[in-house]
Amino acid sequence: MVELYHVNKDYGRGNHALVDVNMAVEKGEFVFLTGASGAGKTTLLRLLFREEIATSGKILVDGMNVSTLSASRVPKLRRRLGIVFQDFKLLPRRTVFENVAMVMEVTGVPRHRQRAKTYAVLEMLGLNHKVRAYPLELSGGEQQRVAIARALVNEPALLLADEPTGNLDPRLSWDIMTLFKTINIRGTTVLVATHDKDLIARMGKKVLTLDCGRMVTH
Repeated sequence: MVELYHVNKDYGRGNHALVDVNMAVEKGEFVFLTGASGAGKTTLLRLLFREEIATSGKILVDGMNVSTLSASRVPKLRRRLGIVFQDFKLLPRRTVFENVAMVMEVTGVPRHRQRAKTYAVLEMLGLNHKVRAYPLELSGGEQQRVAIARALVNEPALLLADEPTGNLDPRLSWDIMTLFKTINIRGTTVLVATHDKDLIARMGKKVLTLDCGRMVTH
């Protein structure tokens, strides 16, 4: 599902964000990517969904060579991915329903299908009673669930989550991880970047560790 071969990412002036990274995440796996702040976790995820381009090396995501992907094919890649950010990135002037459905709007899904899929994923996440609410009317945990619903509505092959529990208390963090575990059981490959060692230990999943841009366990 995800393969990196000798991947480097430089920002110039000796700033090496990733150094000769090799790793693999198999289809159907649940994997944690960990390391201290500044270790390169976010950079690695951004390379996977082509927010940034590697300086050198080869990156394969769901069979696509991300390193050489033309700009016109990037949307096709992202339709196969679900992405969850720490800061949620919800649109404050759109309702919960609209925040989730808009993902399908931009990919041309018919309106009746948008409604059906949006209601289904919100119900799965326990948010069906919040469809008309706005993000600022929600708790932090509810906002994160909306962000996850948005990431899942297109039934992605791969879910990428960057510090998804960074702003949540331990109980809510565990709820989110339990939800990811359920999603994984249903067939979605999950890659979560986090520095929460306690959470990683409780989950008992495969762990990849970055240290100053280098993969030290794989």
